[in-house]
Amino acid sequence: MTAIAIVQEPPVFLDREKTIEKAVVCVHNAAEQGAELVVFSEAFIPGYPTWIWRLKPGGDWGLSEQLHARLLANAVQIDSEQLQPLFDAARECQVTVVCGLEERDQSTSRATLYNTVITIGSDGQLLNRHRKLMPTNPERMVWGFGDGSSLRVVDTPVGRIGTLICWENFMPLARCALFAQGIEIYIAPTYDSGEKWIR
Repeated sequence: MTAIAIVQEPPVFLDREKTIEKAVVCVHNAAEQGAELVVFSEAFIPGYPTWIWRLKPGGDWGLSEQLHARLLANAVQIDSEQLQPLFDAARECQVTVVCGLEERDQSTSRATLYNTVITIGSDGQLLNRHRKLMPTNPERMVWGFGDGSSLRVVDTPVGRIGTLICWENFMPLARCALFAQGIEIYIAPTYDSGEKWIR
């Protein structure tokens, strides 16, 4: 039976490099305990922007602006070398890694952020990048929309893996797209918690 590690650790909030360092340590620790698949939470690198649910768009504008600037500066550019330590850890430990992150797309607008989850193979190669299709409510103040091109199931040594992020798991057609590809391990990273989410 496949050993799966679900990381229950906070990021080093709004610090990309230190959060990636922490993720690498978590991967090594999980592998030492026999894990073959290591899963991190939604937007783990560099952290979920919780302020969007608490600050007022008008009255807290200055603070929101400062936080967003830090988020933008610490978002991950997937085509850069920023994630190389995590890719190396997956290869060295021979584990599959699924990790949520804030993605900054440098190829188009250079300012759009995406709520993204990546799947890294046990050979240290990027297998899939899935951008959340429809950010939930105030998340749209932070993230752009993904598209269906990343609704993919990928082969890994632990099985056929697919991911949907948080509330997009309530989208029947998104789930159906993964089911139709013969998914074996369905991963649903989320910031949400509690009984309602578990149901």
